[in-house]
Amino acid sequence: MLAPTIGHYVLARDDGKPLDFVPGQFIQIHFDYADGTPARRSYSLATIHDHAIGPGEAVEIAVSHVPGGAATALFEGLAVGDRVNASGPYGRFCLMPGDRNRRYLLIATGTGVTPYRSMLPVLAQQIRERGIEVVLLSGARTPGELLYADDFRAFAEAHPGFRYVPCLSRELPAAGSALDHPDVRHGYVQQQLAEFAPDPAGDIAYLCGNPDMVDASFEALKGYGLPVAQIRREKYVSNK
Repeated sequence: MLAPTIGHYVLARDDGKPLDFVPGQFIQIHFDYADGTPARRSYSLATIHDHAIGPGEAVEIAVSHVPGGAATALFEGLAVGDRVNASGPYGRFCLMPGDRNRRYLLIATGTGVTPYRSMLPVLAQQIRERGIEVVLLSGARTPGELLYADDFRAFAEAHPGFRYVPCLSRELPAAGSALDHPDVRHGYVQQQLAEFAPDPAGDIAYLCGNPDMVDASFEALKGYGLPVAQIRREKYVSNK
């Protein structure tokens, strides 16, 4: 468990072949409701892998556990080696090869950070080759609900062009704890945008997570003058 209600799962194809994907894409898990009605759920791939050397052997996803949820029951009942049906990868919530921006603003709540985790190797290359800056605003209620915080903090320490900014709405980290850092902010991610002065001349923003956050941040970024083409969005909705 990554957090009290978020599970981390590692999947591999049962034919032994790798699953090639572009960081930012998602897969769909297929299953049936109790009455036999088919259902599917989408999960962004969280896998950190250097795609320059080819596709990886396994992929990782983060799954929100929803009380009474059919997909939750499916995942909670899985044991190591069990099989699920999936399709994909899908989606275009990806870093574009033709981008010429000076900075990425990556904004997320909850499991919305998972595609940004998979983008880390690509961002490392762009920081090295293009000298870009990256700011990741990751929203959660409490420190224990921040996902992949250790990965993002380690990446920030290794790459000065990358800044990891946890935004906590209810509870700040305890003094002296691993997450007690000057870049931690109190409040919602959309409330922190002014500090980073979004700039239409040099910024491209990505928004992923709670639909209310995505909508609020989208309007705020437009207010700073960012064209719609420079704001890329993906909304997450928890389904039963």
